[in-house]
Amino acid sequence: MSIEINNESGIEVDESALQRLAAYELDFLRVHPDAELAILLVDEAAMEQLHVQWMDEPGPTDVLSFPMDELRPGNEDEITPPGLLGDIVLCPQVAIEQAKSAGHSVLDELLLLTAHGLLHLLGFDHTEPEDEKEMFALQRDILVGFTLAERRR
Repeated sequence: MSIEINNESGIEVDESALQRLAAYELDFLRVHPDAELAILLVDEAAMEQLHVQWMDEPGPTDVLSFPMDELRPGNEDEITPPGLLGDIVLCPQVAIEQAKSAGHSVLDELLLLTAHGLLHLLGFDHTEPEDEKEMFALQRDILVGFTLAERRR
């Protein structure tokens, strides 16, 4: 599995934890081991520019996902074909503020945003209440499973 992380944010981040989570999630969702994923961390100005350009919304946001090959999760009988999943763009500065509001660590917030962004790359969305329920339950299961796996490490 190819997971490339590029930190251009100016904020120190535990990149190895983000990489381990992404690998865990891709395995959990039965994505082909030859799939490629890029995670980019940017500052608020770069994130705001992307947010305006792609979502037509002002200000920086926490995470954006840019799917490439429209891969979907596998199932118990098969895995996805290999391909380019796409890019997840994270903004640590926004994550810092959200972590304070949520009462957890910045790393926990970045892990949540990574899991969320990866689900978007795999076709999940939360625009409709039923879709939101499914996506957020899966996101929670992934984060709980990852946390348990990390404790056993």
